[in-house]
Amino acid sequence: MERQRNTSNLAKMILNSGHGISRARWIRDYATGGTCPSKATVSGKTIIITGANTGIGKETARELARRGGRVIMACRDMGKCETAAREIRCETLSHHVYARHLNLASLKSIRAFAKKVTEEEEHINVLINNAGIMRCPYWKTEDGFEMQFGVNHLGHFLLTNLLLEKLKNSGNGRIINVSSLAHKVGQIDFNDLNWEKKKYDTKAAYCQSKLANILFTKELAKRLHGSGVTVNAVHPGVTNTELGRHTGMHKSNFSNTVLGPFFLFLVKSPHLGAQPSIYLAVAEELEGISGKYFNVNKQEDSALQALDDETARHLWEMSAKLVGLKNDNFDPQFQNNSTVNMDNVRTV
Repeated sequence: MERQRNTSNLAKMILNSGHGISRARWIRDYATGGTCPSKATVSGKTIIITGANTGIGKETARELARRGGRVIMACRDMGKCETAAREIRCETLSHHVYARHLNLASLKSIRAFAKKVTEEEEHINVLINNAGIMRCPYWKTEDGFEMQFGVNHLGHFLLTNLLLEKLKNSGNGRIINVSSLAHKVGQIDFNDLNWEKKKYDTKAAYCQSKLANILFTKELAKRLHGSGVTVNAVHPGVTNTELGRHTGMHKSNFSNTVLGPFFLFLVKSPHLGAQPSIYLAVAEELEGISGKYFNVNKQEDSALQALDDETARHLWEMSAKLVGLKNDNFDPQFQNNSTVNMDNVRTV
């Protein structure tokens, strides 16, 4: 108890000494990557952001609206989405911020969203696959997929494929897949993607879904070669958002009294967490860069298991079967049979 009290007091002393607040902010910004280095605007560009009513997604929407983008906020909770959209419109004085319903745990909802967008929009310039769920209990999506794999990977896999033609129509579309450093310890279990044959491990399930994001990025980049559309994955850094609501963080006295004060230095605000996605969306120097992994604002190598071409191809083929997508490069057809039982999918 005494050690906890002393550690907490140390953090307070740092803040209260001299220019402690500004010094703490500088340390935090330096340690977490700082703000987007590009000042490029996106005037008139159509940008879709999933999970945009809170956290990183909301801050990404706010900044891209401020830079002139037509922002479509794709969210499950329309009440929160409408509120966030109104807030952003008022703050940025932009009338081009729109709230649209999208539930990534429902293939039907994804198809309905994509159909509406393709009917209403001539093209899409940027798609930011930001929404996610982390370390939840063993839940299943509407279509019977393990929730983290279903939302974090399969939902965005289907959405992206259904919007590819509109992205190609823009001439130089960009796709940004928000992944995580957790992919480095992830493994793809092709024999049990749905966690039906082994004991459920929520941490491992999350890591599998984040590795799937990287593999999807790699394979999609190959299939998009020559189309003018690029795709990259990014780890935004550890950010204080609702994503961690299932982890139990901050619920213990130890977390609150000892670790809590240091989150100021180590954990980003949603504003800072949004900067890597903003950078990948606007930076002129990234034109033509595709199939890469960014740790915050810097390109670096992903984990070895994320570099395997055969694994990436196999995951693509299985994912296409699971979501009922025609298994070719650019044929985003809506199919009648949208629900596929994983037990009926044969692995190779």
